[in-house]
Amino acid sequence: MLLSRRVFFSGLSSATSAYLLSRSQALAATPLHVGDQKGGAQALITAAGLTSQSPVSLQWSLFAGAPMLIQALTAGAVNVGVIGDAPLVFAQAGGSPIKAVAAIQTDGTMTAIVVRKDSPIRSIQDLKGLSIATLKSQTGHYLTLAALRDAGMQDGDVRFVFVPPTAAKMALQNGNVDAWATWGPYIADAKIHDGAREIVNGGRLMSGLSYVVATDEALQSQRNDIIAYSKLLRDGHRWALTHAEDYAVAWSRETGLSLPVAREVVRTSMASITPITPDIIGKQQGVSDFMTATKMIPGSWNAKAVTDSTIAF
Repeated sequence: MLLSRRVFFSGLSSATSAYLLSRSQALAATPLHVGDQKGGAQALITAAGLTSQSPVSLQWSLFAGAPMLIQALTAGAVNVGVIGDAPLVFAQAGGSPIKAVAAIQTDGTMTAIVVRKDSPIRSIQDLKGLSIATLKSQTGHYLTLAALRDAGMQDGDVRFVFVPPTAAKMALQNGNVDAWATWGPYIADAKIHDGAREIVNGGRLMSGLSYVVATDEALQSQRNDIIAYSKLLRDGHRWALTHAEDYAVAWSRETGLSLPVAREVVRTSMASITPITPDIIGKQQGVSDFMTATKMIPGSWNAKAVTDSTIAF
C-alpha cells in the first residue's frame, strides 16, 4: 500500500531533522585545532581563567615561529592561529589559504634588535657591514629594513643570516652574528638573562599589528568556533590590561621562563583585539607595500584579499 503524501513527508521531515541534529552534535564535538607559539594565546587564556569558559574544545599545537605555523595552516594541520603583520604578507605571497579574521593591536615594542652586552654597537648605523640573525620575511626582518631606511641607509648595508630563534640566540652568544632581530619572549630573555642591549624597537617603525588567522576551510566548517575563539582572546587581552602582575606570574609558570622575563613580555604585549576594519586593512596594505618595495616578497598584494571583515564579536 502506498503511503499518503502527508505520512511520507512527515517521515522524511523526521529523518532529516534527526540527521541535522546528529550532524550538529558531531560538529559541536569537533575540536578547533589552534596553532600557537611559546607564551602565546594558550598562556593568555589560561592565565585569565577562561579555559573552562570556552564553548568550543581547543586542541593546541606549539610552533617555534610564524613560518612553521603558516606551514601547518597551509597543510590543514591546524585551523587557526596568531601571526604578525609581516608573516601575513609572507603567507599571502606564498598562496596560503588563510584569512585574517581579527586584529591584535600592540605598541610595536615587542619586536626589537639586540646586540651582546659587550658589543661596541650602539645604533643601527653601527651595524653597517655587519651581520644580523632573524627569520626571513618575518617581523625581525621587517624591523631591520625599516630601521635601515629610517636611518638613511641601504637595504644591503647589513648581512642577513636567516636562522630560527634558538640558533640565532646561540649565534649571538658565540659571536657568530653581530645582532639579532626578533620578538617577545626571545627579546626579553636575551635582555634579562644574557645582558643583551636593545638598539632599536618597532614602536615607531612598525604597525604593532598581529592577526588571528583561520584557514578558508575552517571558516566554512567551523566559523562559529572561530568567533568563539576570537572572543576568548579578546576577553583575555582585556583581563591582562588590569592584571599585569597576575598575568606575568601565570605566564612564567606556563612557559617555564623567569618572572623578570615574564614581566617584560607582558609589558610589551598589552593589546586590544578588534574585528577587521577598513583602517586595519589600510595599515596592512602599508606593510605589504613596504615588503614589496624592499623585495622581502615577490610581486604586490592586495591586503583586503587576505582579510575577512565579516567576523563580528
